[in-house]
This record gives sequence, C-alpha cells and structure tokens, in this order.
Amino acid sequence: MNFQQFSKIQLLNKCQELGITKCKSNTKTKLIQILNDKLISIQKSNYPIIENNFIENNFTEKEENTNIDIFINNINDMDISDLSKYTFIDLFCGIGGFHQALTKMGAKCVLACDIDKDCRTVYKNNYNMEPVTNIKNINEKTMPDFDILCGGFPCQSFSNGGNKKCFNDDRGLLFDEIIRIAKEKKPRFMFLENVKHILKVSKGLVLEYIKNKIASINYTLQIFKISPHNFGIPQQRERVYFVCVRNDFYNGTKIQLPIYTGKIEFNQFLDKKENLDNKYFIKDDILNVLTVWDEIIKQFKVGEKISPTIMINYAFNHSYSLSDFNSFPTWKQDYITKNKPLIEKYKEQFDKWYHTNSTILQKKEIFGKLEWQAGIILNKDTIFNHFIQIRQSGIRVKKANYFPTLVAISQIPIYGKEKRYITPRECARLQSFPESFILLDDDKKSYKQLGNSVNVDNVFTVINSTFHNYIKK
Repeated sequence: MNFQQFSKIQLLNKCQELGITKCKSNTKTKLIQILNDKLISIQKSNYPIIENNFIENNFTEKEENTNIDIFINNINDMDISDLSKYTFIDLFCGIGGFHQALTKMGAKCVLACDIDKDCRTVYKNNYNMEPVTNIKNINEKTMPDFDILCGGFPCQSFSNGGNKKCFNDDRGLLFDEIIRIAKEKKPRFMFLENVKHILKVSKGLVLEYIKNKIASINYTLQIFKISPHNFGIPQQRERVYFVCVRNDFYNGTKIQLPIYTGKIEFNQFLDKKENLDNKYFIKDDILNVLTVWDEIIKQFKVGEKISPTIMINYAFNHSYSLSDFNSFPTWKQDYITKNKPLIEKYKEQFDKWYHTNSTILQKKEIFGKLEWQAGIILNKDTIFNHFIQIRQSGIRVKKANYFPTLVAISQIPIYGKEKRYITPRECARLQSFPESFILLDDDKKSYKQLGNSVNVDNVFTVINSTFHNYIKK
C-alpha cells in the first residue's frame, strides 16, 4: 500500500484501523513509517519462519566474490542438460532471457507473460509466440500444465534505483501471483531472479516472506548470488537466483555452480569504433561537462583520494545559511562536509577552474556532482580512462574493469576511452543474447529492455547446474 498519497487524516484513520494508538502528535513522515512497520509485522506473523526446506549458503558481501555458494567443476567441462521432455512458462518474460537459456537445453515454452507491450513485440519477433498481457489474468486452473516455472519478477520495489517500497508497492506483491500459480500447478522446478538488495531490504523481512511463501507450497529453496563478471562477461551485475525444487522431487543433493577459469576478453563485446553511427558519440553539454571535470582531475596529485561525491556548486554557493544547511538531508550535509578538505587543499586550482566553468557546472544540478568510484588518482589519470554514467545522483565514474550494471532507466554507460555510449547490440552481448537476436529499431526502448533483462548465461548456468542433479547420465 502506498501511504505517500494519503493525507494525515487518512493516515491517522489507518492507524486506528490497525489498532495503533497514541500517534496523533506524529508527523506525516513518522506516521508512514509506523504504518509500514506495522504491515511488515503483520506479514511476518502470518508467515512464521520455516527453515527445514531452505538450504543455507554462505552469504558474502565482497563485491569481487559475489557467489553465495561454493563453485565446483569447470564451467567449460559441463555438459548441457537435455530438457527436451520438459515444458516451461516464462512469467514477467521481458525479452526472453529465461526463454533463451531453457530452449538451448531443449525445453518448450507453453506460456509467456509480460505487461509491457514493446517487450511482447520483441518476444513474438524472436520466438513466434504472443505473451499474455497480465499475470493477474492467467487462470491457474485452465492454463497448460508445465514442469518449470521461471520469472524475473519486478525488481523496482526492491532495487537501489527505485524507492525500495517492498511489499507496500503493488509490484512487490506480484511475487504472490507466482505462488498462486505454483500452488495450483505444482511444477517440479521454479527459477526466480531479482536484484541483490532483496536479501537485505526491510531488515531481511522481505527475504523471510519469500522463503516462507515458497516453503508453504512445499518447495525446497536454494539461493545463489552471481554476476556475469564471475563467468567471463565484463558486466558487474549482481543478481539473486531462487532455485525451488518441489519437495517430493527433491533428491537431497545441494546444487553447486561451476567455476570459470578463463579470462574476460573485453574487446570481443565491443563494436569497432569506426563502424559506429555518430549518434553514439557524446557531444554538446555532456562532452563539455566531462571535459571540464577532466581538467580538475588532472590537477590532483597521484595517490589523491577523492571524497565519494564532489558537490562543487554547494562549495562555491555561499548564499545558503546555516539553517538552510541544517535542513538538508543528512547525506547532503555529509558530502558537503567531506568535500571541504579536498577543496581547501586545492583551493587555488578549484577557484580558477570553477570561475571559468561555473556556467556549464550550474546548467543542470547533476553536472555539478562528481561521484568518483575509480579509486585513488593514478599517474596521468583522466576521467576518460573509466566508465561514466550520467545518473540522477550526478556523474558517476567507475573503474574500467567491467561495464557498470545495465539499468532500465536512462543511464547508458559511456565508454570513456572512445568518448561514446555503448550501443544496444553491445548491451545485448553483455546480457548474453545471440547476435541473431532481433532488437527494436528504437534504441531507447532497447536500452530499457536490456537493462531489465536477466543475463542469459547466468540463467543458463544456474538451471544447467540444477539439472545436473536431476537428469541421469
């Protein structure tokens, strides 16, 4: 339920309805928090924690080692499982990442579903199959039987890019539609995918909700957290995979993923610069503001550590008062405070630079924010040595080890060395779609669809590893 749209009177009435007392003096923001906490508490009490059919893995938060489970075997030595006798349904299908992986193993899709019209068009263009419009319209009693249910259920309510409203957002509740269908049809396997933050939001209660819902319909659950860069693909994209095996079919064997021992061949994912349309090269304000920031980066000493986000317009805007500062969100106060030592250390350079370039830096709020995530300043360092994204939070610069996570919103990665955006076809390669995959002619829509997609190779690895336990050689 979205309480943000409620008036204070409506919030107080809702509190009374839920038995919450002594809250009239609270602010609207506090009332929303109280109501959200109450709903989560109700959900938790309705679904007590069940652990006997959850295989616990060793979770790690280390960015470069994101696999929850232990890898065994070499991925190059694994046979492809034969799923020619299996059927599957593809819920929240998008452009068919699960479809790509499962049909590679021989399985047949009997139903697909996605609410997005453009995704349905791409799905039909590639698989000659028209997805159902809305999962809520699927009648679980009359739909086809199937062996495998798969779906990357909507992640906006859980992701950093969204507001992390969790189950107070209707998109979060769509997980229950999966449970509704699985409870009736009882597929042998379910493979579900979501963002890694689903493990931590609402202090872990969302994860407990999911685990217990899966347990309540008699499935054994194992969770994996992996990224394409773990398997030779230069995109850092940590995602969580929920592998659910029906209890009467579960054979007691823990699923283990393979290890990748090869190298990441970065250039094989890129088109040749000379073959690209001019529209992919940065220009005008974007090129100008990046060039301006590059000028100050080059003036920092080797080994300099830049504070997380330089908010340069606030450093040179002295019109706000102490009371204004105190009214800023805590994160903004923190950044402004942390900027001061760096700006004071390079005061002469910053003064001259800002005086010359203030017009472009003030043109848009995001132009005045540099989020440097590329480590300490190196010898002859430049902003164009790295990947760049123009984000709502500002200009983000990341080390060029891997492409940053592709996202559905307008944050197309800029390949700094060639001063250009990566193309939709390059995005498709980073999501492991074949060269033959048919994209829309509309780049904007293709970027969105690929940013929302599962990574085909990661899906294949998880599903193929699962079936190594269940198909006799």
